[in-house]
Amino acid sequence: VQLQASGGGLVHAGGSLRLSCVASGFTFARTAMKWGRQAPGKGIERVATINGDGSWSHTIDSVQDRFTISRDNDKNTLYLQMHSLKPEDSGVYFCGFNDIWGQGTKVTVSS
Repeated sequence: VQLQASGGGLVHAGGSLRLSCVASGFTFARTAMKWGRQAPGKGIERVATINGDGSWSHTIDSVQDRFTISRDNDKNTLYLQMHSLKPEDSGVYFCGFNDIWGQGTKVTVSS
């Protein structure tokens, strides 16, 4: 199993980023996926989940209306579109499924 996230970077508060996660080694289209983030010194917090065919998704309250999770099953790729970013959104973002997390991508939001 490989999960490679990308798209992180440094952005000013109010800015936008789109994260991507390319998956391989399992049946992506049949697997519910999630994005999580980890702030320094804390555990991974799940922020968004999407089912296998993309017909259902959920985001936590703190990012609702700002973050959108989506997927392209033809490309085995998971996305997280983030708008109106806040400094508290900073952290390392990971994609994953079940109890597996892949390699992360760092997001830094400056105030």
